[in-house]
Amino acid sequence: MKKKILSAFLALSMTLGLCACDNNGGSTGGNAGGNSGGNSGGSVSADKLKIGVIQYAAHPSLDNCYNGIKQGLEESEYKDKYEIDFQNGQNSGENCDQYAKNMVANGYDLIFAIATPAAISAYAAAKDTDIPVIFCAVSEPVAAGLATSLDAGLDTCNGTADILNLEEQLELILACQPDAKKIGVLYTTTEANSVAHLKKFKELCAAKNVEVVESGVSGSADIPQAAADLASKVDCINNFTDNNVVNSLSVVLEKANAAGIPVYGSEVEQVKNGCIASMSIDYVALGKKTAEMAVKVLGGAKCSELPVTQVSDVTPVVNTEVLAKFNITLPEAYKDAEKVTTNS
Repeated sequence: MKKKILSAFLALSMTLGLCACDNNGGSTGGNAGGNSGGNSGGSVSADKLKIGVIQYAAHPSLDNCYNGIKQGLEESEYKDKYEIDFQNGQNSGENCDQYAKNMVANGYDLIFAIATPAAISAYAAAKDTDIPVIFCAVSEPVAAGLATSLDAGLDTCNGTADILNLEEQLELILACQPDAKKIGVLYTTTEANSVAHLKKFKELCAAKNVEVVESGVSGSADIPQAAADLASKVDCINNFTDNNVVNSLSVVLEKANAAGIPVYGSEVEQVKNGCIASMSIDYVALGKKTAEMAVKVLGGAKCSELPVTQVSDVTPVVNTEVLAKFNITLPEAYKDAEKVTTNS
């Protein structure tokens, strides 16, 4: 499966370079895996499939994706026949680039990439090889250049898309706050997912005579001031699956709470961390779907002949503590929603 396109010298030099700078990688056995410890590259056993995992950042939804991938592999025919080299990009595209190049240089059998920035890094490194990249939690794979359409991946790239149900999310927001006229959105201008989500959300809100007040940021350093300014202008804030923003969710919640407005999340972990409610995607299930596609590819299926796996089913989740804090009564239409409390 692997082409030896790079010299042994390059592989060694990149491995040494990463070992010098990596504090969060981990090479793990089949059903182990974790977010710490170990060396990157070349440390997996020669008699097992060498599988790389690059996770863009450490936050609960992406962690759930990784857990789902591991569960899916353990339930497959490849149980006990692989080893994982897990690398956390620490919210850095440059880190993801380095990890991806190292995995390619060491001839890995397959690379999982969790979240859009990690997937872009992995595909850029592997596109001139026959190493397949299977992405997870990429909401707009076509816009990100990771698929030709939702009906077909690229020659060596395919995966799963978490399709936010923005229609149902808006219905939830307006059920909880029927008088809301301005909804704030904080997003990263370089995340293709977020740009696409914002465009669609604005169209949906316009049809309901609701204004979307947007605030674009380029990195985490911009978030405290941007969140504070945004919170002062709106009735609530709605989160997408923007990795940069979700990684700084505690800051967004702090600024919103100070302004006396709620924040709506995009999945259950955000609600458990203090958002008021969400129409939530199951990211563990998404990870398992991602593993299922990888198993097909390892078995000989071509990425270019498989459709992108889309997961769009959502479940309402509400944080009863936050509802009470803002004196919002749970709407009758959501009486059967999953109920959580902060950090539960």
